[in-house]
Amino acid sequence: MNLVECSYRFRFYPTAQQAELLNRTFGCVRVVYNRARALRKAAWTEHKERSGFLQTNAMLTALKKDPAFAWLKEVSSVPLQQCLRHLEAAYQRFFLKRARYPQFRRKDSRQSAEFTKSGFTYRNGTLTLAKMTEPLAVIWSRALPGEPSTVTVIRELDGRWYIACRVVASIEPLSGGSTVGIDLGLTSLAVLSTGEKIANPRHLSKHQKRLTREQRRLARKQKSSRNRTKAKLKLARAHAAVRHARQDFLHKLSRRLISENQVIAVETLSIGGMLRAKRHSRAIADASWGELLRQLTYKATWYGRTLVQVDRFYPSTKTCSACGTTGHALTLADRAWVCPHCGAHHDRDHNAAQNILAAGLAVTACGGDVSPGVPRHPGQSSMKQELTP
Repeated sequence: MNLVECSYRFRFYPTAQQAELLNRTFGCVRVVYNRARALRKAAWTEHKERSGFLQTNAMLTALKKDPAFAWLKEVSSVPLQQCLRHLEAAYQRFFLKRARYPQFRRKDSRQSAEFTKSGFTYRNGTLTLAKMTEPLAVIWSRALPGEPSTVTVIRELDGRWYIACRVVASIEPLSGGSTVGIDLGLTSLAVLSTGEKIANPRHLSKHQKRLTREQRRLARKQKSSRNRTKAKLKLARAHAAVRHARQDFLHKLSRRLISENQVIAVETLSIGGMLRAKRHSRAIADASWGELLRQLTYKATWYGRTLVQVDRFYPSTKTCSACGTTGHALTLADRAWVCPHCGAHHDRDHNAAQNILAAGLAVTACGGDVSPGVPRHPGQSSMKQELTP
């Protein structure tokens, strides 16, 4: 059994009093976060001093003593403390060059507030937050495997309310299965080494007409009017429909690949670099390769599977999977080609998936630090082979 920390998300329907308290909590969290971020920025730019959680926590204590900020005491202090910890974590990710510089929180964006165990009560399947007298009307679509350690309340832009409960769950590792290589693309979202082609659902393209219509209606509304608020809500719900459909499809696909295969080989992609290419950026963002790889990564860890990432500069497309010769001259229009050395007929994507699987198995046999990629030459593009003009 593997003990993993995971999050279960449920929808809930707050009463008018609960919604009013949570909205005030979101506002207090936003104010404390933005003032702490401004404090840290000013301390460095003006005095070249580093500020951390201790300094921002002292700032929060001083704010609560200020009569002008007495409304901070009307909500639970737990989410205010947690937002300072989130700011500290955001700065640490920035220093490690894993994220951009922390930005201010906006009022018209997605709102959230995190409660630790001291800020909520979970008993007999009911959840009651601090400062509330009644439990939340949560739709428990499945039972929690244990008592949550933290509960995050979320209000999406489309007006829906959710809670995310972080718990420690016991997951039984999967056994058996085969090996597979995956070549990601746009014509087909994924082509497996077995020859199966998974069609690209193109969720954004299917809803583009609705999104365009709602965006135009929003642009015609007068600012700060009720009609503009209603139009903004309709647009947010249209975007949510795309997001939910994409997430549902990717979760089902990643779960299926993990269940059927013991070893999964994928290529390492520079998705950020590819998104800078205007020609394919929208299609790449709609395909969500990065989200698919993220789901495969943590699900492989949960269920005891092996996920191997092959170097992005490995010439999987221009290598013959039958004889191993490489360097064949191919253009983007060549979806099928014949090897001039052995005469083998190849489908472009299927051949790449087979080469990715062979390279992944070589990495598995030689060790986790071995990469079958070729050296990168100066000026070599970080774009995917299939997308390079």
